[in-house]
Parts: sequence; structure tokens; C-alpha cells
Amino acid sequence: MKQTGDHPAQPGATGALDGITVLDCTQMLAGPLAGLRLGDLGADVLKIEAPGAGEFNRTHGFEDITAAGEMTTFLALNRNKRSVVIDLKKPEGLAVMHDLVRKADALIQNFQVGTADRIGIGYEQLHEINPRLIYCAITGYGSQGPYRNRAGQDLVLQGYSGSMRSVGKIGDPPLPSALWAADVMSGYQAVIGVLAALHARATTGHGQYVEVDMLSAVLDAQLQELVTYLNSGRQPTRMKEASAHALIPAPYGVYETSDGWLTMAMCHLPDLGEALDDDWLRTLTRYNDGAVHRDEIYARIRPRFAEHTTADWLEILDRCGVWAGPVYDYPQLEKDPHVVATGTFTHQPQGDGIAVRTLRPPLIMSATPLAIRRGAPPLGAHTAEVLTEKLGYDVSRVAQLLASGAVGAARSSDAPEEVV
Repeated sequence: MKQTGDHPAQPGATGALDGITVLDCTQMLAGPLAGLRLGDLGADVLKIEAPGAGEFNRTHGFEDITAAGEMTTFLALNRNKRSVVIDLKKPEGLAVMHDLVRKADALIQNFQVGTADRIGIGYEQLHEINPRLIYCAITGYGSQGPYRNRAGQDLVLQGYSGSMRSVGKIGDPPLPSALWAADVMSGYQAVIGVLAALHARATTGHGQYVEVDMLSAVLDAQLQELVTYLNSGRQPTRMKEASAHALIPAPYGVYETSDGWLTMAMCHLPDLGEALDDDWLRTLTRYNDGAVHRDEIYARIRPRFAEHTTADWLEILDRCGVWAGPVYDYPQLEKDPHVVATGTFTHQPQGDGIAVRTLRPPLIMSATPLAIRRGAPPLGAHTAEVLTEKLGYDVSRVAQLLASGAVGAARSSDAPEEVV
């Protein structure tokens, strides 16, 4: 049956990647997002964390806002994972990690270039242990080139990409996006690479190395602009009037109404002329007229939108076939009838009957639906469980590893199901 509507937590659901084990050795955003999506698709994602504080997002969040005892930023990116604490600096801990590698299908890491090799979990090292392993490295600038040792950060990568000069008007400073574009796109590219490598392994029987660098990901999102520049020399050029993209013709942009704001995309200008009852716009029949007369169009139409409310303008523009929409804040987004009807906001379980609000997975698959089977794990909540289940370690061996500090487990109050 086709899957539609709300997507509640489905603890018993089986996803498309059921039976696939992923070792998630990442932190912050791009890597954890990749692990989260593979978990949503049904993989058993083991979040490998260092003892002590664990992953970066456990202790660094938006204004230190927490829910259910964890930073909201950690909750957002780590559902459908099990936390396993291993001290990779200890030989016994590294041995446990290598045992998990023997049982794993894929590993994702976003260490600075060279770090994984230094601590004993580089590709060549792990390929010898498990030739079937899919090994995915996410970096800022790739493993080659003069910037290979630089850490990748979203805002910095946006600056490198050239995209900050594609919006605004003459005299504006470079304008960054509020979306974590470089991080999120890199996370999705990593998922694509892992899935493709898993498919190839089904034929060849061998794993492979997959590398995603954030600079390439954010440049790839500008294929149209960069191919235009590389083949014509034409680059986005700001003009007197503000626009949402310096290569897209007017009226592409944001407009203030009598009670708020709306966005308007590229359109057939005579259709906009009908909406505004403007005879001059009705004469602009060529697509490129919006570029030729861009400043004049923006200056001419911007004041008109103050005449009516956003809702009134959207009704008029929809009727005339002009693509437009409201500019929401989060409370308005939450109440939007389409967002409500499609179950965009849902819950993830966090134990002891506690649930936190989150977003449903953005994919729909009819036969193997994505599901939120578990919430973000307490640090080390599944160490003993995983070592017993995946590696066959007995209780005494797990207890010995815990006592030596090679691995770690959550406090019993954090993980009541844990038996060590």
C-alpha cells in the first residue's frame, strides 16, 4: 500500500537497509546526518563515541537548549542509532573496534585528514580486516590539495563557493544562507555514495573507499551557475535593486505586503501584469525581458505589494498563474495546513515514556517505509548490548573491558535495559 500522511514512530518497522550495520564515527552535522538517514532507512547504526563527554553535539547546542536531558542539536541528528563507547587510544578499545569492523557493512568518519590513519581506523587498515567494508570519509576539502588539512565548516565553505555574491544588490556585503547548505548536502552525498557502494558490492563482493568533501558538494549545488560561467565568463552580477539570485530575471525575490512578506519566483511577466493590472508588464513577453529590465521591474512592482495582505496577494497571484508563497517564521510554519496534514512534525521516543518533537524522514517508500524506531541514545547506552549481540562477547569479558576503561557504558539510570 502507498504510504502517505503522518509518519509516527514505528518501533517494529523494517526498512530497506534492514540487516546492514553502519559504524558512525562522526560528529557535528554532515556525518551524523548521513548516519541518521541510513538509520531511518533501516540500517543498524552504531554510534561510536569517546568516553567522557561523547560526541560534540552532546555538549554544544543552540544556546545550550536541552530536551529529555540532551542537547536538542544532538536529539535532532542521532535518532535510530545505538551508542557504543570505545576508547580508541587504548589497545583493548582499538581491538574491540576492529572486531566491530569485521561485522560491519559500512563505516562513516569525518575526522581531519590523517587522523583516522593515526588512530588505527584508516581505510587501508580496515580494508585488510574486512575487504567488504564500505568506508566513507567526509572532509572539508578532500584528501588531496593544499587545503586538505583544513577543517570544514559550513559558513567558511559558503564563502569559498562564490554563492554569497549571488543574492542582494550592489553595495550589499556577501550574504550567507541560514541553511546549513554545505553540511547537509555533504551528508546526503555521503548517503548516496554508501548506497551506491553497497549496490556495487552485491555484484563484486568487495567494499570500497568513498570520499565526500564539503567544497565539492556546495559547488555541485551551483552546477547551472558554474557551467554558465565556465563556458561564457558570465557570473552572477548584482544590480541596483535587491534580488534573490543575480542570474534569475525579475520578479524573483521577496516582497513586503501590508501585513507581512511573500516570495515570488520567475514567471511569465504578462501574467504578473494581469495580477497587478499593469499594461507595461503585459508587453514584456520574452523570458529574458525580466533580466533586461530587471531594476526597472523591481522598482516598479515593489511598492504595489504594500496595497494588500499576503493572503490577498497569494490568492491573486495563484489565480494568475504566478508562483508565490508566504514568508513564515517557525510558529507560522508549524500551523500551516499542508505541514499539519502531511505529518511533517512528529515525535521520537526518548525512554521512560518521554518523547521529543522532531521531523519525519523526508522520503516515502511504499514497501520498506522509513521509520523512527528509537530516539537519540544516551552516551554508551548500548555498549554491552552491541558487544554481546554483534561480537558474542560474554558478560565477564564485557565487564573486564568496562573495568579497564577500554569501553564505556551509560549509568544504569540512563539505560535500564543494559546488563553488564
